[in-house]
Amino acid sequence: MSTSRTSSLGRPPVVLLAPAAFAVALLVVPLVALVASTDADALGAHLRDERVLRALWLTTVASGATVVACLVLGTPLAWVLARVEFPGRSVLRALVTVPLVLPPVVAGVALLSALGRTGLVGAPLRDLGVTIPYTTWAVVIAHTFVAMPFYVLSVEGSLRTGGDHLDRVAATLGATRLLTFRRVTLPLVLPGIAAGSALAWARSLGEFGATITFAGNYPGTTQTMPSLIYAELQADVEVARTLSLVLLAASLAVLALLRNRWLVRP
Repeated sequence: MSTSRTSSLGRPPVVLLAPAAFAVALLVVPLVALVASTDADALGAHLRDERVLRALWLTTVASGATVVACLVLGTPLAWVLARVEFPGRSVLRALVTVPLVLPPVVAGVALLSALGRTGLVGAPLRDLGVTIPYTTWAVVIAHTFVAMPFYVLSVEGSLRTGGDHLDRVAATLGATRLLTFRRVTLPLVLPGIAAGSALAWARSLGEFGATITFAGNYPGTTQTMPSLIYAELQADVEVARTLSLVLLAASLAVLALLRNRWLVRP
């Protein structure tokens, strides 16, 4: 069916096929080169290195904490944006999406301005004996800052796609908005929550700019996998390639989890 339809439309023009092929090469060749240039025999030895294990553990903990933070904070925010009418909602949505386009280093500077030792919130916290920058907590906060918009947009999109007609039916039956959220809305948007969680986890896994600016690059405390890759790229390229391959595998795993959302033709 699709082949005959394409034939009836004529042959695809070369002027479109050529740049499309170049785009594929631009996206695929670097990944193939990374896999081909990685020494498989040294992979196990590199992954057993103490520095790598510490960075792996910290990255795993930080990305897991980021997903939890997105679930706890981002789900209510997505519901508010999708279901509650209030003045300035479009402005709030725009502000929520700003970290998507914000340069990562600028995100780190913004976090320092807010939570640094002399920051807007950080100064009062310092007076209370709480210091956030250059700690493991700073890593989690930086990851959550850059990953939350991905989660919120995914869940809000699911909420808007599903509509609010079932919420209205539940309201006519006497259910409160909180009960409706728990028993009706939340189960219906579980696929969006799962997709948003996967996106947030993947974004957290690869976060570098905001983290190194706000949390630093201290082994065992704030050095995540991307930070270690950056450091090793200047010291041992083979180790950097090995670690990059690990993150590539994680990214492919996320893509596999989202295959029904992105890779299946509607």
